[in-house]
Amino acid sequence: MRTVWIVLGVLVLLGAASFWYVARRDRARLSSAEDTAAARDARAEQEGHAAGRHGIQGEVWQRDDRASGG
Repeated sequence: MRTVWIVLGVLVLLGAASFWYVARRDRARLSSAEDTAAARDARAEQEGHAAGRHGIQGEVWQRDDRASGG
């Protein structure tokens, strides 16, 4: 029974050490100004594509409305 507790204790310590290591590593990785600028550019490009799709859908709807005499 003592062996079981020792194995469980080692597993818990190993899991806690792994969690601590990953948390510390991720905290040390800060985003740079370059990452922020890239995210902003990607968001602007995505919004531009969305606006273009929205405009095309409106044109199709208006064309269909004119064709049906509405």
